[in-house]
Amino acid sequence: MIPVLIGITFINFAIVNLAPGSAVDLMIDPNMSEADKEIRRENLGLNDPFLVRYFSWIRELLRGNMGYSFTTYKPVRQRVFERLGPTIYLMGTAIILAYIIAIPLGILSALKPYSWLDYLTSFMGLSGVSIPTFFSGLVLIYVFSLKLGWLPSGGIRSLGGTSGIIDSLRHLILPVTILAFANVGLVLRLIRSSTLEILQQDYIRTAWSKGLSQRMVVMHHVLRNSLIPIVTMAGMQVPVLISGAVITEQVFQWPGMGLLTIQAILSRDYPTIMALNLLAAILVLIGTLVADILYVVIDPRIQYQ
Repeated sequence: MIPVLIGITFINFAIVNLAPGSAVDLMIDPNMSEADKEIRRENLGLNDPFLVRYFSWIRELLRGNMGYSFTTYKPVRQRVFERLGPTIYLMGTAIILAYIIAIPLGILSALKPYSWLDYLTSFMGLSGVSIPTFFSGLVLIYVFSLKLGWLPSGGIRSLGGTSGIIDSLRHLILPVTILAFANVGLVLRLIRSSTLEILQQDYIRTAWSKGLSQRMVVMHHVLRNSLIPIVTMAGMQVPVLISGAVITEQVFQWPGMGLLTIQAILSRDYPTIMALNLLAAILVLIGTLVADILYVVIDPRIQYQ
């Protein structure tokens, strides 16, 4: 993981700094002369050579300093951790809800292939994967916020009033529904195909021939082995839990990491962008490592010496 992480830091820094434009270009001031712009670039360290800036960034990163935002001049670490809580609240709820819905539906669909339930879950799964989240989000806002007035159209809490648990849950319903629906399709199709493959194995036929009940076979033999690809995907979704859903947070103006990413990109806030990219990459490595360890718990055929 260490060589991969070093490579990620270099690629992350290179891609961000090779992007066209500069943060100074967005500091619009008609009275700013070219000399003033040059002084601003020098103060931001943008005139230093690439490698000098890279090693300076790594040195400060090892000290726990992610730099300062080019737009707000606040520490990047402070900006990131301010948005971390709302994103975990949103994404954690959506992912847990998606797995609760998708795993039983996927197994039932595999146990009764080509039935009405299988066709219904297949339709739901394909719809969740194919419909863009920004489109479905706007549709739900139009129906439930503008037309019916049942739910708020955005934000994490109501302004000018006392925000409690009920108010927070009302703001959570629409974005969580969109994100859970999008994840249900992928998880459902994956668990269905995995379960169908497991049902064809010899040890499953042996379990049936012994006269074990369907519940016993499914819970003790099928489910445990079917969860292996789900664990793999769950490990890859760890960075999503932190980085947030960029489009959905933008549509619903959810003050999380996804919305911060959009704002940082539009303002060319390089330190914030690099911190967000690096955080997501580290979480991918951690999620993959945790998934490898969980294989031992789920699959008895795998043992690490």
